[in-house]
Amino acid sequence: MKNFILFSAFLLTVACATIDQETPDPQEETETADLNLQKLARIFADLPIDDNHIQEVYDAVVSSSGRGYDEEYTLDCLLTEPGSGVGTQSGTKTGKQYSNPLRNLIRDYFEQHPTTKGSVEQMLIQLAKSDYQLYWPYHENWDGYSYPIITFDPGYGAQSNYGYAISCQSDGTRIVDSVYVDEKVAVKRPVWVINSNTDAGFTPLELFENPGGLKSAPMSRRRTLTMKSFRMLRNYDSWFGGASEFWIKCGSVEGFNASTEAELKLYSPSVTDFLIVVKRKDLGKELPYDVVMVSDFSSQLDKIAFMITEDDGGTRSSWKCQAAVKIKSKSYGIEVDLPLNQKDDIVWRGQLSARYFEEEDVVSGRFGDVIVSFELN
Repeated sequence: MKNFILFSAFLLTVACATIDQETPDPQEETETADLNLQKLARIFADLPIDDNHIQEVYDAVVSSSGRGYDEEYTLDCLLTEPGSGVGTQSGTKTGKQYSNPLRNLIRDYFEQHPTTKGSVEQMLIQLAKSDYQLYWPYHENWDGYSYPIITFDPGYGAQSNYGYAISCQSDGTRIVDSVYVDEKVAVKRPVWVINSNTDAGFTPLELFENPGGLKSAPMSRRRTLTMKSFRMLRNYDSWFGGASEFWIKCGSVEGFNASTEAELKLYSPSVTDFLIVVKRKDLGKELPYDVVMVSDFSSQLDKIAFMITEDDGGTRSSWKCQAAVKIKSKSYGIEVDLPLNQKDDIVWRGQLSARYFEEEDVVSGRFGDVIVSFELN
């Protein structure tokens, strides 16, 4: 855990509809174009956010979460499709119209804080192209009226930080105060974390409608290996970073039916590779799935290569491993490349034997700090 010292706290009292401008910091003015997480958190805290803006963020977060992504509102969506979540098709209406969406407040802010590093339009384009987002953990606990604490991901696996607590009093007074924030605070009251998006570029399992049998087994008499459930025993990222994104990777030889070594050369390995996003609130819960990992599990298939990683980005590489098949009771290894990124946490990797899956109708095992159940039918 990284410790943070609050050098000063501030108390700002203004009208809810308008916000007085503070004396500009010369250093901050020259660096405004460098929109890092910390500066964005301060900018959002300075915006005259009202109930409608909180509802807009809530709508977007609910939309993202419902599509299998984290509880997130990317700045790209915020600036181009207000209220829309990750995974929404471009141009799709959210069902709500926002008379004064958050993007208008951001535009107004940049117009009132001009910089020499770019025009307002350039600043907005820079934001839309960034991977920054508003992350709202435990959004389902929102009471419908409380204003958020706005903070940012300090990095280095830190579990606490300072944030800007916004409140609007009954007399119309808007108050912004500097407060301590950790995950316990985020469970009890709304917290918006400015962080970097890690999953918007991928398609989680929930969005697949008919991806070659990922959702349901093909209607045939072939044996299929299915992942039935997944349970995460610990969070793999700091709570500022959000949910854990797990890639499940399986290498095998589908439909293998060879009787000689020469026929072995006719077969090449296949790789099943899909994403599961496990939200922090789902820690310890058994999440049901019905994902086909090997659609034609031949009786000659001896071992599969299996790997689980938690996505943290970095240079693309692979793990060279082996699947195995049997010909006349003799086992032959077939090399498989399972993709991973340089910074990924390797939750578990190794070989799983066909005999393991045949022990019971549904078998469960612990793989690192996750528990996975399988069915071979």
